Amino acid sequence: MVYMPRHTSFRFCLDLSVEQERVLSRHVGAARFAFNQALRLHKDARSAAYRGQPQKAGTGPDGAQHGDSGVPGVRVPWSGFDLVNAFNAWKRSAAAGRRFLVDAAGQTQIHVTGLVWRDQVLAQVFEEAAVDLGRGLKAAADSLARSRKGPTVRFPRFKKKSPTSGSFRIRNKIGKGRSSIRVGDGDRPRSVTLSKIGTLRVREDTRRLRRMIATGRARIVFVTVSRGASRWWISITVEAADLHPAMRHTPRRAGAPSQVVADDIQHGGQGWVGVDRGLHALVVAGASDGVEVLRADNQRAMRRGLPRLRRLAQAVSRKEKGSKNRQKAVARLGRQHARIRNRRRHVLHQVSNQLVKNHDRLVLEDLNITGMRSNRTLSRAISDAAWGELARQITYKQAWRDGHVLLADRWFPSSKTCSACGALRKGLTLKDRTFECGECGLALDRDLNAAVNLAAWAENHTLTTRAGTAAEGAGCGAARVGDRQAAGPVTNAYRQDTPTHHTPPGRGGKGLDEVGTSQTAPTA
Repeated sequence: MVYMPRHTSFRFCLDLSVEQERVLSRHVGAARFAFNQALRLHKDARSAAYRGQPQKAGTGPDGAQHGDSGVPGVRVPWSGFDLVNAFNAWKRSAAAGRRFLVDAAGQTQIHVTGLVWRDQVLAQVFEEAAVDLGRGLKAAADSLARSRKGPTVRFPRFKKKSPTSGSFRIRNKIGKGRSSIRVGDGDRPRSVTLSKIGTLRVREDTRRLRRMIATGRARIVFVTVSRGASRWWISITVEAADLHPAMRHTPRRAGAPSQVVADDIQHGGQGWVGVDRGLHALVVAGASDGVEVLRADNQRAMRRGLPRLRRLAQAVSRKEKGSKNRQKAVARLGRQHARIRNRRRHVLHQVSNQLVKNHDRLVLEDLNITGMRSNRTLSRAISDAAWGELARQITYKQAWRDGHVLLADRWFPSSKTCSACGALRKGLTLKDRTFECGECGLALDRDLNAAVNLAAWAENHTLTTRAGTAAEGAGCGAARVGDRQAAGPVTNAYRQDTPTHHTPPGRGGKGLDEVGTSQTAPTA
């Protein structure tokens, strides 16, 4: 039995017939309908609880997450499980559908039919939509209670009907030794078979996924069918085994993270590589000895596609609302947005793959991307560079290969510090592309100097003693994966404007040892 420790997805473009597009559109509409109806049931139950009225029939029980509403007979569904039960009870009730039957004697009877078209789509579509609503309600409640990190999450809203977007999700079920979701079934290798929907052709090759499933190294969990940019897409999420040992860096060792890193360095592992993300150059990676190992130019996908994007947006605004020509113009605009997004994503995957394949220890900066975007001059360029997405890709890909990622202190002046003598140059501006040190005369590329400082920072904060145990320097509590913009742990750092000398605590701020920028290392 193979252990499945990681999740990954395979995304393919579908090649559908007209009838298959109608079937998928019907499932997309069913998912939207179930989400809206479950939200309506939740709001009605909350309104009834607020007014102190008994609950209407067919609304379902309340979840154990929030408990009773405090009003006898009124229970509000919050969790995904309770929302599923509430919707299932409603779809069979008279509120969902009924008929009036009149016999020959003139007697009228009510025949409860429920949702008459519910057998035309998979029941899982309804259930997964209700589960999504439960997650949204929990996220909004946690955000309101200040127990959720990140930006504020709003209360879920009703989904509008759109002919060009939408998605639905189907879980994989195994019955009688056969999976309900199959890839390459029969003699059609480029196909995905879904229960009750049939066999859907895909445009890309599925050989890699089929081999992983056949050898037991992958197990399908669910699929998501989505519509966008005038195309249909299917994303297959699988539980996969670890990568082959030849594709991983060093085997994982038991112990604390600092012990793992220090032990690997002692046994001849590679040194740390600093990764500086910027706008002039997307990524500049350098080692602590000053060697540049990678430089990737910023492709500026949004800037290159902006002229055409503006023309298409103007064409949409000139069309009459609700007309067919406006729908076609919106579709062309969506395809241009998808083109820009795909170009950016392709470059980010290339850069992240090259970094994690060749280097087992990377250090990133803890960038306040949200705060940087408040600058109106640089906001579009920063969004186009997608620094947070790059950090996210490096984080999970390095984890797959048993590598290590360090998060440097947010207030560490990597760009303003001389990588040779450690002098601080406060007057450095964004226009200065070359770092020139006034103390030792060093002249070095600005981005490379920052990358070298990041690599040196990582080496100074992961030290090895003579006994072979790791001793952490000041500020080594920085997270070793991700950054704030990649949903990683947050570093609790204090700001220090002049971190080149020791300042006594209580006089002008925190000392160097307290902010994580100490220049001295503990000895054995």
